[in-house]
Amino acid sequence: MQTHAARRSGLRSRRTFGGWLYDAFHYGFLTLFTLLTLVPFLYIIAGSLTSAEAMQSNGFALLPSQLSFGAYRYLLHSETMLRGFGVSFYITALGTFVNILFTVLMAYAIARRDLFGRRAIMLMVIFSMLFSGGMIPTFLIVKTMGLLDSYWSLIVPGAISAFNLIVLKNFFQQLPDGLEESAKIDGCNDVGILFRIVVPLSLPAIATFVMFYAVGHWNSYFTAILYINDTEKWPLQVLVRQLIILSQGGLGESGQDSFNIPAKSVNMAMIVLSTLPILLVYPFLQKHFAQGVLLGSVKG
Repeated sequence: MQTHAARRSGLRSRRTFGGWLYDAFHYGFLTLFTLLTLVPFLYIIAGSLTSAEAMQSNGFALLPSQLSFGAYRYLLHSETMLRGFGVSFYITALGTFVNILFTVLMAYAIARRDLFGRRAIMLMVIFSMLFSGGMIPTFLIVKTMGLLDSYWSLIVPGAISAFNLIVLKNFFQQLPDGLEESAKIDGCNDVGILFRIVVPLSLPAIATFVMFYAVGHWNSYFTAILYINDTEKWPLQVLVRQLIILSQGGLGESGQDSFNIPAKSVNMAMIVLSTLPILLVYPFLQKHFAQGVLLGSVKG
């Protein structure tokens, strides 16, 4: 009887020239697309490492003739930069926790077919996806609630994403009903069923939405511009925006001249530092993305 390895070897040997040509074109196109995607990142990294002398003589290049870490040393010595990092980490951690907690609780509730008014709640959720109150009504609500100049103004208005809620609700509905019935026989209540059975079985989907919410909080800057007037409470992305728009090398401090670095290198170094945390976290949760989203989007 022909083994599996022998069958695979036979299939490879019978491949036509057209098949090899298709694969070569396919891999060549993907390689070219990858390079085009990486070039802007490489340009920013190279610009952040370019010394003042190389900048004056050659300008920016993908391969700097002279490396310098002065831009990073300057930013890491900046109290404003470090404070912005701390604010962003705090908002991202707290905001993601609030998002996941409220999304899981509401998704589990509307996933229960015996919930009274379940269809009406779902219609309101879908309506919020299609129509929004707008910037000014949201600002007035935040102001009326006394959340201006508070970190909660960056968290509470977007505590639940309607899209994430619907996908997670669909995921919960796909879990076998026998699990809940067995847990109730063992004396477990609804809260125990949620946190002891449903949540552990839904970790791939929850990990996906943790990443979605975390990236959203980390990259958010517009809400901070609207609701935060105290510059000491600005998150990192607002500082990046201010730095790039004003085309200044410093953040209101006097230490840049001692480092002898160009302003554009500081801008690019700040972009790299603000992007690095997400790039470090993403590989650990990437494997859950396709599984988590697809499992919750198959069944309505």
